[in-house]
Amino acid sequence: MVGDLAAPVVMSRGKRMVLRVPDEAETGKLRILRNGAQSNAVELKVGNQIANGAHIVSNPAIDPDGNIYVTLSGTRGQETPVSVYRVERDGEMHPFVSGIMNATGLATDEDGNVYVSSRHEGTVYRVTPAGAASVYAEGMGVATGLAFDSDHNLYVGDRSGTIFKIAPDRQIFVFATLEPSVSAYHLAFGIDNTLFVSGPTTSSFDNVYAIDRDGATTVFYRGLGRPQGLAVDIAGSVYVAASLGGRRGVVRISQNGEAQLVIAGSSIVGFTFIPGGNALVATLNQHPSPNSSVYHVALGIEGWRTF
Repeated sequence: MVGDLAAPVVMSRGKRMVLRVPDEAETGKLRILRNGAQSNAVELKVGNQIANGAHIVSNPAIDPDGNIYVTLSGTRGQETPVSVYRVERDGEMHPFVSGIMNATGLATDEDGNVYVSSRHEGTVYRVTPAGAASVYAEGMGVATGLAFDSDHNLYVGDRSGTIFKIAPDRQIFVFATLEPSVSAYHLAFGIDNTLFVSGPTTSSFDNVYAIDRDGATTVFYRGLGRPQGLAVDIAGSVYVAASLGGRRGVVRISQNGEAQLVIAGSSIVGFTFIPGGNALVATLNQHPSPNSSVYHVALGIEGWRTF
């Protein structure tokens, strides 16, 4: 039981249980009932759906006013009617910008501009808060993940093997090279301007990389299945949408390399901290057609902010 709602048990083992959370469920007490007996009650936090009907392949983004941005990415070469939606503070989702094919990565700056990568064109666009788009940088290969450092340099992940650095004056540098990804690079900055990068490969035992200010790359953690969107908290722990030991969700990796699943859920591709100790979790279901949802989760953990 989740609160007063019955939650069907999908699988049960001596130390593990998988259950299907009812659509109407809210954060509350979880109990197990069996043959007239019941267990002790434990707290279960349930994410609240705040958006549906997009096609998200990376982290959602949030601007200084609290608006949330999600992509309608589409399949390769597909022209979608909307490229990016804005979910406003009242929960209403509205078209924000169109004309960007295969919108993939998102990032925002202090002025509320939204940066969008097109993996089809290898282009990064800057979109004003009013929804006017212009080309910010071109020639980014298969442009996927985006992230700003504290000096307002924008980093772009070209999934074919390059991390580009775009200075505020738009000079472009090759910052680091990595093993190519089969889908996308996902980027997030943490303490000391360390750039963390994930990118699924053909392996089921993938890495999260840490890249320092000078572009020196090390393996921060090895052993995740299909790692995707990631974020960092104020303690420096890295949160990755991935599988750990066959369990899908959001994995927290501490600075000393200890990993544990902190959010359980299938099809999670994106994770973003928002102010107030909360987070956004994005899912992507591919069948019968690509469809994403965004959930609000009250974690009680503050995320790291670069500016």
